[in-house]
Amino acid sequence: MPRMKAVQVSRPGGPFEIVERDIPEPGPNQVRIRIEACGICHSDVLVKEGLWPGLEYPRVPGHEVAGHVDALGPNASMWRKGQRVGVGWHGGHDFQCENCRRGDFMLCESGKITGISFDGGYAEYMIAPQEAVAAIPDVISATDAAPLLCAGITVYNSLRNSGARGGDLVAIQGIGGLGHLGIQYARQMGFRTVAVGRSKDKEPLAKKLGAGEYIDAAAGDAAAELKKLGGARVILATAPDAKSVSALVGGLGPNGKLLVVAAPAEPLVISALQLIGGRQSIQGWPSGTAKDSEDTLNFSAISGVRPVIEQYPLEKAAQAYDRMITGKARFRVVLTTS
Repeated sequence: MPRMKAVQVSRPGGPFEIVERDIPEPGPNQVRIRIEACGICHSDVLVKEGLWPGLEYPRVPGHEVAGHVDALGPNASMWRKGQRVGVGWHGGHDFQCENCRRGDFMLCESGKITGISFDGGYAEYMIAPQEAVAAIPDVISATDAAPLLCAGITVYNSLRNSGARGGDLVAIQGIGGLGHLGIQYARQMGFRTVAVGRSKDKEPLAKKLGAGEYIDAAAGDAAAELKKLGGARVILATAPDAKSVSALVGGLGPNGKLLVVAAPAEPLVISALQLIGGRQSIQGWPSGTAKDSEDTLNFSAISGVRPVIEQYPLEKAAQAYDRMITGKARFRVVLTTS
């Protein structure tokens, strides 16, 4: 039986273990992917620390997977062997629940999550439901595609569904793994893009990525500065700091929307009266389906949006995870297989 390397977590809070496993065989409506790259996301902490209810161990984490189709299970007619593909957070749906029957597969009542519901991309091979797989354009490398399948789709898909139109003022809070992509997408979508960070040192990078203006929230009232610019149609909150996010709501313009894609541990503190008076709203947004991933990748291909990444071999997954979880990485960490 052919073997593969994988990195697994055997218990909540346990170490990453490099193991050898049999290469799995795809079942009906499944594909096997030969993995070339897998991004490390902050959400991988759910597996590492056992924070997801009902999680079964051992588990191979990873939901930013890029590679190619290696084998097809029975009835897996959507894909062909050798095709470049990836898998993101959304790991499949049941096609039968009320939300699926309405075509809203992302909100499937029994939807699966890659690397949580089944083994993910910290390995040389993985199995995925065919409906969870997305095609990768040839012009995007596997190492660039991997972070776009989670961080990329999250900010791209939320922005394109935000209601903002070309020329509207859109503020990106945070210049990290999500935010550095959010700035690029906002600029390429034609928004008047304002970056909001907490250090003057980040201004050159923010403007290089495409921000027309920069606000240092550590130096003053960022919401007041946004108001001076006319108020934001959308504020995309990408840094999970409840205090910072809450403080920005005052920078929304009429009919403005606070769009939250990174989840702070603490609750947001926001005045309902403030929302009512400006007819403003707060919305959360998950990533998206495989088709949304394809849209993200195709937009990135034609617009030149790419993640800033650090690469590590699969065998150094523990070191790579530490770079991510301590906030030292600039900006996405990607594991590669030999």
